[in-house]
Amino acid sequence: TGRAGAGVTDRAGRPADPERGLRGDMSAILVLEAIVILLGIPVAANTGGGTGPVAVALICALALAHVLTCAVVRRRYAIGVIVALQVLLIACWAINASLGVMGIVFGLVWLAVLWMRREFRRRLAAGLLPSEPEPTRRAR
Repeated sequence: TGRAGAGVTDRAGRPADPERGLRGDMSAILVLEAIVILLGIPVAANTGGGTGPVAVALICALALAHVLTCAVVRRRYAIGVIVALQVLLIACWAINASLGVMGIVFGLVWLAVLWMRREFRRRLAAGLLPSEPEPTRRAR
């Protein structure tokens, strides 16, 4: 078939999923982002005019949304949800500029992840991955 992992199965006998590792990385980034967002609470409280209870609740809700998004990373709409979370985080610039900067930094991380995902899929379709079996060579 020319696809990486062709003929490779998991323990249950299903075909191996070549993007499984990427989804794990995406979930790890979401959890890391949630932790960084929560660490932004004391920064926001100590800079500028401080943060009130509503702002802290919004920041906590956004961090929780990041963690819950790990459950839908397998779905087709996961990228849309992740982009929406990034937009919300950048919009938190209204609470404190440090939160908006975090949104921009993690937005760049997600752009890199999406580029790697696209490149992986392109190479998978072209049969250019290192895990591909060597082409059979004719004896001379």
